[in-house]
Amino acid sequence: MNWTAKDMDTYLQQKEYIDTLIIPLLKVETEPGAMKNSSSSSEFLMHLTAFIETQFKGRMMLMPPFAYTQSVDLQAMATTLAKDVSATSFKHVFFLTTDSAWTSIETGGEVIWLPSIPLESMDPQLRQTIIEDQLRQVLPRFTEKWSQQ
Repeated sequence: MNWTAKDMDTYLQQKEYIDTLIIPLLKVETEPGAMKNSSSSSEFLMHLTAFIETQFKGRMMLMPPFAYTQSVDLQAMATTLAKDVSATSFKHVFFLTTDSAWTSIETGGEVIWLPSIPLESMDPQLRQTIIEDQLRQVLPRFTEKWSQQ
């Protein structure tokens, strides 16, 4: 489910079944030498989270991405996000990111770090295969949390 009015209506009616929240965390580099890699990482993460959402529609809600620049205090951002998300009814919260700095931050949820894969020059079929492979990499993290209920 996406963070849209239509999907939110469904969520509010069936929230006992939609127990997982996915929050993409996008680092936006503003220095000219890093902008290309940053945009490529963002593209990869958005393709992956959209694919995950379609695979688990009815079980997961995909929040809009949280974008931040290199000067943001990640621990302060994580503390604020954790506080706000704790007020929801989601049992499981996953933060997906290509920024390895998040692996050492306490978030109040599960951080899944993935190395960025540049998708911009791939043909659509190869891109889809790569995204499916990445889902297979993160799927055990989801199922492990879901089995702990």
